[in-house]
This record gives sequence, structure tokens and C-alpha cells, in this order.
Amino acid sequence: MKSNLSTPHTISSQQLVDQLNWRYATKQFDPNRKINAQNWAAIEEALVLSPSSGGLQPWAFFVVTDSAVRQKLLPASYGQTQVVDASHLVVLAAKNNFGEGDVDAHLKRTADVRGIPIESLAQFRAMLVGGIVNSMDASARQAWAARQVTIALGGLLTSAALLGIDACPMEGFEPAKYNEILGLDKKGFHAVVVCTLGYRAATDKYAALPKVRFAKNDIVFQI
Repeated sequence: MKSNLSTPHTISSQQLVDQLNWRYATKQFDPNRKINAQNWAAIEEALVLSPSSGGLQPWAFFVVTDSAVRQKLLPASYGQTQVVDASHLVVLAAKNNFGEGDVDAHLKRTADVRGIPIESLAQFRAMLVGGIVNSMDASARQAWAARQVTIALGGLLTSAALLGIDACPMEGFEPAKYNEILGLDKKGFHAVVVCTLGYRAATDKYAALPKVRFAKNDIVFQI
């Protein structure tokens, strides 16, 4: 039965906080535990549903399943074994040379999905092209695209936690080597951040450590 999106299912506020307290950047994964197909499909759908500026989605998500390729990525990850031990490895990548053609692709998709004439999006197109493509040089657009990728990462980590799946976001890797090994440059993308997902090993001492955050009063302000 198709779900009614106007009446979403919810979890309790305490469940949300509990799961976010449960999650941590997993340092050791159990290589024998794998994420089942149903949960992984939900994780991929969560990535697809990630928000982005203007809805432009200047990214791609590369799920690396080949164990031999993951072994090649290990030295480019400074030897961090999560890359080979985790159930799944996702490379979150930003689009290279984002331009007007990418804006037009998004608007065509919008018109198709919503069943509206693309001409009705002309004003929206002018805003996106003027505010992102024409107002930024290539370096600034690349930085903008990378920021969008980190939004997707946040959603991925939260989604995994709600499913009871461990994850570790990783910026400690060599992007140029990842791009080379995975052929990302030829695909028109560059690696921004890596996320390994699976289930924590019983021997991971970091799992039991108290979470360290600044007090809410120090970082959340009412104005």
C-alpha cells in the first residue's frame, strides 16, 4: 500500500535522541556482519532524498563493493581498516565544472516529475544560473558543490543511526588517489568524503566512551 505522505510516521523525541547518542564514528567494524538488502535499499533511498541548494544535487554516490578495489583504497585511506572491514563503503563525490547544463538537467527532471511545462520554470532558472553559475568562478562552484555533499553526509549518518547501523565519516583519505582508483575524474566527479557503514566490532573500545560535546547552552542560542 502506498504511504500517505501528508501524515508521516514519526518516532518519539526520546527515540531520536537515544539513537543519536548511540551512534559514534566507528573505528572497528565486524567484517562478518553485513547490512541486509532491505536496509541498504533504504540507505540508498535516503541518499537520493538528500536536500541540496536549489534542489540541484551536484553529486553522485559511489558504493564500492569490490573487495579488491577496497584493498587498493586502503593505502589511500592512511591504512584505516574501516575501508575494508565495513559492510559497505560509500564515496560521496561532487560534480566537476557545475554549469548551466546541470541546471537545465534538473529543471527538465522537475518538469517531467511534476508534469508542468518547462517554460514555467524560466524565472527559477534565471535565479539558479545567476546565483550559482554566473556569480561564482570555477573554484567557488567546486567549493559550493562540496558543501552540498556534506549535507548529504549528515542525512546519511542520521538515517543509518535510526536503522541501528554503524557508520564512520572519513575525511582522512587522499582524494586524488581515490579519484584515480575509482575513475571519478572520467565520470565527471571528485571525491569529497567517505563513509563506511556496517556494525561495530565488540572490541571497539570507542563504542563505550561517553560522547563529548559542548554544553547546549554554549552553542545553542535563542535570539
